[in-house]
Amino acid sequence: MGRPHGRRLPLVLLGVLCTVGWTGSLLFGHFVDCGPGLHRIGLAVHILALVISFGTILVVDWLGLLWLLGKVQMHESGKLEAAAKPLIWGGLALLLISGALIAPDLDNPVTVVKLVCVLVLMLNGLGIAPAMHQLLALPAGTRFGELGRRLRLRLMVALSISQACWWTAVLIGLVNSTLRRWAGL
Repeated sequence: MGRPHGRRLPLVLLGVLCTVGWTGSLLFGHFVDCGPGLHRIGLAVHILALVISFGTILVVDWLGLLWLLGKVQMHESGKLEAAAKPLIWGGLALLLISGALIAPDLDNPVTVVKLVCVLVLMLNGLGIAPAMHQLLALPAGTRFGELGRRLRLRLMVALSISQACWWTAVLIGLVNSTLRRWAGL
């Protein structure tokens, strides 16, 4: 049985909104020269937003891992995830805004990989919502091994995509920033 149409449509609209915001950020950053002053401010905000959103993701995923290992109950992770959503999505919005100010080099294929990772992690975050609703509808004492195979696989794939995209984007951003600094840009 598929998802109800009422839940699928908002996720599709949110996915379109994320994609439009991501595209707008890239186009603005590529075509508008903000100057060195705004670049510095953008970089500071970018780092702050990264700490907020990625730091929150790490805590939520850590608690999820503890649940997987049987150390905490599932609903503890779900409650934290629900409370953390504003930090995660607010941080991502700030990353898009500040990323436009730091002028991403769209001619650099490594930077393009980073930017695609950001879009994928946002869409993955939206795509996991139905599985999280399904998970949190189960009794609090449910263990990972008691979940249906499909739900377990969906959760593991989403977690893997999230972590791979976050770490790739962070490391590429760090390398790019360091290389820019060494080049005096």
